[in-house]
Amino acid sequence: MISLTNPTARAATAAAALVSAFFLASPSFAASSPAPSQQAMVATAPESPGDAPVDTRIKELHRRLHITDAQKAQWDNLAQVMRDNAQAMADLEKQRASDAKSMTAVAVVKSYSEVIQAHEDGMKKFIPAFEDLYNSMSDAQKKTADSLFRSNARTEAKKVASKAS
Repeated sequence: MISLTNPTARAATAAAALVSAFFLASPSFAASSPAPSQQAMVATAPESPGDAPVDTRIKELHRRLHITDAQKAQWDNLAQVMRDNAQAMADLEKQRASDAKSMTAVAVVKSYSEVIQAHEDGMKKFIPAFEDLYNSMSDAQKKTADSLFRSNARTEAKKVASKAS
């Protein structure tokens, strides 16, 4: 494992891990969660057999947030961003897996950088889409969203902290 000594790099990596865990592999949004090494590989484009996990999480989040007909446009935009982000990670993971046996140590480190960059790019797309939806929510929906995100953030932060020790 790569040791990150720069506090900004550690924070960015932790944030990426938290968000990806929440949206790509959170057990609270899926009936079953794959092993951490397979989490990014399971989320693929809509219509593919491997899409069930991301669509399951999208449907569960829709149900838990009680998305209304008036919020359909914001919700559909957010769901598409989630699918696109999952597809980008799946494509990257597929590429990394196909190159794994021939990668040099430098190539492996660069591939980690690409994963972190993909998480950052995904967040840059996710945040405005989620903010648009969040701003359209009732106080009760916001309270639910706040609780869901806080709960998952605490759970994932504990996992990250336990791995760092």
